[in-house]
Amino acid sequence: MSDDVPDFSVMRMPREILFGEGQLAAIGQVAARLGARALICTDGRFAATEAFALLLGNLQVAGLKCHIFDAVEPDLPAENVYRCAEMAHHFAPDLVIGVGGGSCIDLAKCAALILTYGGKLEDYYGEFKIPAPILPVIAVPTTSGTGSEVTPVAVVSDSERTLKIGISSPYMIPAAAICDPILSWTCPPRLTAIAGADALTHAIEAFTAYRREPNADLAQKHVFVGKNAFSDIFALKAISLIGRSLERACADGSDRRARSDLMQGALAAGCAFGTAGTSLAHAVQYPIGAVTHTPHGIGVAAVLLYAMSYNRTAALAEMAEIAVALGVDRAARSIEELSHIAIGEVGRIFAAIGIPTTLQDLGLPKDRIDWTADQAAGIARLLKNNPRPIDRDGLQKFLVAAFDGDLAAAAQ
Repeated sequence: MSDDVPDFSVMRMPREILFGEGQLAAIGQVAARLGARALICTDGRFAATEAFALLLGNLQVAGLKCHIFDAVEPDLPAENVYRCAEMAHHFAPDLVIGVGGGSCIDLAKCAALILTYGGKLEDYYGEFKIPAPILPVIAVPTTSGTGSEVTPVAVVSDSERTLKIGISSPYMIPAAAICDPILSWTCPPRLTAIAGADALTHAIEAFTAYRREPNADLAQKHVFVGKNAFSDIFALKAISLIGRSLERACADGSDRRARSDLMQGALAAGCAFGTAGTSLAHAVQYPIGAVTHTPHGIGVAAVLLYAMSYNRTAALAEMAEIAVALGVDRAARSIEELSHIAIGEVGRIFAAIGIPTTLQDLGLPKDRIDWTADQAAGIARLLKNNPRPIDRDGLQKFLVAAFDGDLAAAAQ
């Protein structure tokens, strides 16, 4: 698209976003505006913390009746959603509060969907399958990674398909997000690294996403519309914040500035990919994760460098801007040089926090590469977002390069 064409933008976000230390104390007032009966979805670890007791007390002081589901499981099995909805059915909540990592927030979204319309989750797989608004959701992240607190998607593990599947609809965007960095202070270094790498991947894939020719139907027929002016603002802010904070937060969890920057960066990355979408790294991670049973954030980060290498020539200017956002001095450097430096700098950050550098290190058997390529080729909603087209054979070659640790081969 030429520079003289006016900008096109889409932004779908919660009605209210609160960010900053101490903002959790507002949850009672925020919730009371949405209803009087709250279903709270969290995991057993967080439910035992002082922070959760304070949250619950704040809601009760505001006059809300609460039902607690504290059995959210990692990688969110679909069965976990049904169990929560069944237990909460007779409570008849007016709103749902998700507190924790991405699985807790995604369960809150999915439980709100099932409690509103019933049926099975597979009835809503894909885009625009939800007919109207669901129960309002308040999202309270305790990690800095998924961005689910502001996005229109929830991801569940489907045991029959042995894959993670997305439900994507503007109706899945939480009504409110309360992002208090204090809640992330106790996040252990390994989880901090995994979540932060996920957030950086979100931001980079959103910023380098394919830019579609805009028309009035684009945002009405696509939840994720590709690169646009608003998403670029959030993506660059996220890259800058995460780039300067991720290593520090992993090394010292008590670094308040690093924790704040990292959570704000993950929030901004969610705002970016919530409309732009993600692409190649996420498309291949879904089948890789199904085979290796590794966390989503590790999977996308392990292939991000290879995706950047593959896409570099199709997103040259964007790659250069990524380098600058990561703190690289652009003086006397060409766009070509900066684009290579961007890949190197992301690789340096990931190496410093212990992200695997190859699919072999991630645990993918070599004899599952062809199957992985077949599965990834079917994830059109992500691959259509990639700035450089890639087909099934291209995916197979890409995965071999990522298995062997060959960035040059990934660029072919």
